[in-house]
Amino acid sequence: MLRAEVIKIEHPVRGDDTRSWGPPFAKYTEESGMSGPGESAYFLSVNRNKKSVGLSYTHTSGQEILHKLVRSCDVLVENYIPGTLKKYGMDYKTLSKINPQLIYVSVTGYGQTGAQKSRAGYDVMVEAEMGLMHITGARDGPPVKVGVAVTDLTTGLYASNSVMAALLARATSRLGQHIDVALSDCQVATLTNIASSALVSGEKDSGRWGTAHPSIVPYSAFKTSDGDILFGGGNDKLFGILCDRLGKPQWATDERFVTNSDRVKNRDVLEALIEAETAKKTTQDWLDIFDQSGMPYAAINDIQSTLSHPQVLARNMVTEIEHPACGPIKLVNTPVKYSYSPPSIRTPPPLLGQHTDEVLRELVGLSEEEIGRLRGEGVVA
Repeated sequence: MLRAEVIKIEHPVRGDDTRSWGPPFAKYTEESGMSGPGESAYFLSVNRNKKSVGLSYTHTSGQEILHKLVRSCDVLVENYIPGTLKKYGMDYKTLSKINPQLIYVSVTGYGQTGAQKSRAGYDVMVEAEMGLMHITGARDGPPVKVGVAVTDLTTGLYASNSVMAALLARATSRLGQHIDVALSDCQVATLTNIASSALVSGEKDSGRWGTAHPSIVPYSAFKTSDGDILFGGGNDKLFGILCDRLGKPQWATDERFVTNSDRVKNRDVLEALIEAETAKKTTQDWLDIFDQSGMPYAAINDIQSTLSHPQVLARNMVTEIEHPACGPIKLVNTPVKYSYSPPSIRTPPPLLGQHTDEVLRELVGLSEEEIGRLRGEGVVA
């Protein structure tokens, strides 16, 4: 919706690390004339609507180019260990003098302060260290990571919200600022009610619960004759609906299950009773039985089933675009719908250095001869 012009600065030879994260790769078409495995699915998933500039900032001339770009840009995002960019003149103190209205976003593992600020941090390390893995997994199983890099994703969302707030603040102050976003901080923040419970009680947490909930019953997955189904009985009314649709209305008045507290206390008994019933029918049978019931329920789908789900398709969550070297490729669409200014995938994920000449010519003001010289020196690609 904002239609920002996003310029991705990449290493001129290897590019963004995620370009090599595969398989799978979207294969190059014969017409592209390109060789190699293709474009990585991982890179394709997070780089639409961006321009790629291959540039080495270890060269003085590369730093000069970046300084020129900074003069006219609104936001700069970097994710280097604190202090790394200072020797290249790309730290906030240096760049804020070039452009006082610059919003400079540092996304790091552990932030700009504290004893661990100089540690590198990938998503899974922060998931482990900041509590998420400890509460994720089967009740009697080992800690596991979430299936996607959820800490990276939530950190990105916090960062983008922070940028929007900083742009609004700049409208009145006329000044930019340095935004310090740490994976570790964002992971602690997203512990939400689990962290609050520990702070309020002062006691050790209750550990892993698999698909279940420590404070709500029934709220978990149950085996069917051919798979699984998940029910969310978040209040007494919903529990009553569950009992009715399972053909066991008497459970709603059973003194062991009348209130949520009763059900939590008798969790093992109730969950065993429910699964004895769900195992008698297929997942689809139960989906049909609970349709239009008002009860939260869901099948547990794999990824291909998810991407072909009727609701996913009805919401246009899978779209196809034309890639310059791979031809038609499918991508997950933007999840937010606007009534007036709908966002879109305007351009496909870029090839490495696809927009180098365009950016250097139009935004930096270099001539074709100057660009050619820089390319010969290995500064740009």
